Amino acid sequence: MQEGHYTYMIYSEKFDILYKGYSQNVELRLRAHNEGRSRYTRNKGPWVLVYLRKFASKEEALQHEKYLKVQNRPYLEWLVRSPKNEFL
Repeated sequence: MQEGHYTYMIYSEKFDILYKGYSQNVELRLRAHNEGRSRYTRNKGPWVLVYLRKFASKEEALQHEKYLKVQNRPYLEWLVRSPKNEFL
């Protein structure tokens, strides 16, 4: 995966949690989540990537991350299955 400005969602089946975040390198960030190097996600994994969207700028990606963090669960689950998900 190329470096860029990404908004992502990861999922923990064990805890049934969706975590929303921003990263320039999603593969490294996912590894950090699974190695317990992120305060919020520590001890809640394993985490799997379920949603990815690339943006032209950091500002756009951070704006989208903020938007995702206030959405309800049914909408987020729909988004994971939608054509907007670049991970599929």
